[in-house]
Amino acid sequence: MEPENLDPISQSPTPASFETPAIPVAAETAASAAATGPENAFAPRTDFARLTAQTEAIRTEIGKIIVGQTDLLELLLTAVLADGHVLLEGVPGVAKTLMAKLLARTLAVPFSRIQFTPDLMPSDVLGTSVFRQNKADFEFRPGPIFASVVLIDEINRAPAKTQSALFEVMEERTVTQDGTTYAMQEPFLVLATQNPVEQEGTYRLPEAQLDRFLFKLHVGYPTLAEEVQILQGHHSGFGGTNLEAVQPILSAADLAQLRQQVRQQRVEANILEYIAKLVGQTRAHKSLYLGASPRASLALLNGAKALAALRGRDFVTPEDVQFLAPSVLRHRIMLTPEREMEGGTPDEVVKQIIQSVEVPR
Repeated sequence: MEPENLDPISQSPTPASFETPAIPVAAETAASAAATGPENAFAPRTDFARLTAQTEAIRTEIGKIIVGQTDLLELLLTAVLADGHVLLEGVPGVAKTLMAKLLARTLAVPFSRIQFTPDLMPSDVLGTSVFRQNKADFEFRPGPIFASVVLIDEINRAPAKTQSALFEVMEERTVTQDGTTYAMQEPFLVLATQNPVEQEGTYRLPEAQLDRFLFKLHVGYPTLAEEVQILQGHHSGFGGTNLEAVQPILSAADLAQLRQQVRQQRVEANILEYIAKLVGQTRAHKSLYLGASPRASLALLNGAKALAALRGRDFVTPEDVQFLAPSVLRHRIMLTPEREMEGGTPDEVVKQIIQSVEVPR
């Protein structure tokens, strides 16, 4: 599948900006006066009705097939609005790949899937140049990474050489081949899955690559009630995985407008300081060998802004930051050998850090 308008980055058109129409002074003053009443004291100044309606429609579409996993879906939608990549980790059979495919179906954008294997080469992902005899030159044939939503299944099965091919495209949203740089289409989202327990035929992901994921999400087992519901659905003949039942909700233009709205979220100075303190504590904690970089602070900020919008608020609270901290930090920190031998986990350390840092009021 070849992407549309694949041109070198030097020739890529500048994306159109989303301008807010000017509001007459009289109308703006009247709106401000009306909003000063006690009943509107905490009303959001930004209208999130469209964002809420569209994200709820996505939840409904995915809920046609997926049972439960509400927190996971909320975090995935947060990542989509925050323009960040996601690493899904869980044992086989908990619907990691299915969830990623369903999320991709709700977006009316190009989709591709790459199955990572030990013999996969960088050119199998990025593309390669083919010699054209009739024109006596080389033509670049784009690989499957040239899509808006890319599902990388079992990402830890490819060797380091192939893993490094993702560094540029995940961070800079460009691919450089034969001295020419190609820009990715917007949006560009990588959803990767991996199995946490299997070691045969797998490779540890480099820290530099892990740092490029906005979230690392654990996909757990369903509850007893959810598993009974899954069994009942399959037994009655309605539990298949008919992806055609899921309809697209957001176009690329719709998503760009929602992201623009998210970027305009208000964040107080004390929240920024709170984020910096949380991330800074990972660099001084006695149980950690490697702390989080400033990229983690930016991820926490962008994720919190998207989560607040998803929950209908135009401002970020400390609770938003605390809710996202494990997902943002767990793959960016490394335990000391002593702490690891004691059976500690990154999530436990993150919880300790959250409890040790004073919450702004």
